[in-house]
Amino acid sequence: MPQTHPTTEAASVRTHGTVFQADPGTIRWRLHFRSPPEMVHRMLASADGRRRYWAESAEEHDGTIHFVVPGGLECDGRVLENLPGRRFTAEYFGWTVRFDLEPDDAGTGTDLTMTCTNLPEADRMEITAGWVSVLMAMKAAVDHGIDLRNHDPARSWWQGYADN
Repeated sequence: MPQTHPTTEAASVRTHGTVFQADPGTIRWRLHFRSPPEMVHRMLASADGRRRYWAESAEEHDGTIHFVVPGGLECDGRVLENLPGRRFTAEYFGWTVRFDLEPDDAGTGTDLTMTCTNLPEADRMEITAGWVSVLMAMKAAVDHGIDLRNHDPARSWWQGYADN
């Protein structure tokens, strides 16, 4: 049987945004890793892991992470949930970012759902793209041991480079 596309539903949603980014103030992305949930969680929940894809520095002290990102921006965010292999939730620049982890159907990889809430609507488009950059860098670091970032302040997001 030929596949059909939900054109009517998709067309109505396109006038108001995409299907998967339809909630105001919220960004949601899904990503598959070939690595198990415990390994993905370690990259979220440890300073060493976060340094490999997310921030230049992301040290945690007394349940608060001090993020330093390219371009010199800094913020402190509390760790709100830390459930090994299942979930990691933290504050980041005033937003709440939750990473839910589930084993994939094969039982060897991980399906991650990232949900970022409390976003200012005026910044949503840029923040949506920024999370794609962070998540793809995370996949490269977790599954392949590669750091995709420039680590060059003159070639950061703020100068129009696809970098985080």
